[in-house]
Amino acid sequence: KLRMRADGVAIVWELFKQEFLRKYFSADVKNKKVVGFMELKQGNMSVAEYSAKFEALCVFSPHYNTVEAEEDKCVKFE
Repeated sequence: KLRMRADGVAIVWELFKQEFLRKYFSADVKNKKVVGFMELKQGNMSVAEYSAKFEALCVFSPHYNTVEAEEDKCVKFE
C-alpha cells in the first residue's frame, strides 16, 4: 500500500507506520510498550489473543522487526 506524506511523496505502509509512531508516541509510552512486549506471557489468553497482542506489541521492539531477527521472534513467541 502507498500513502502520501505532507510533501506529496508516496511512501509504503511500513515507512508510514514508523514515521507516525516516531511523531505521535512519546519515548515513555514507547518504552512501556517495549517492556509490555518483553514481559508478555500467554497466561490465560487463547493462542489467537496472545498472537494478536504479541504482534501489536512487537511493533515497538525494533530488534524483532528485522528479517534477521525472525528466529529470535519465534523463540520469544514460544
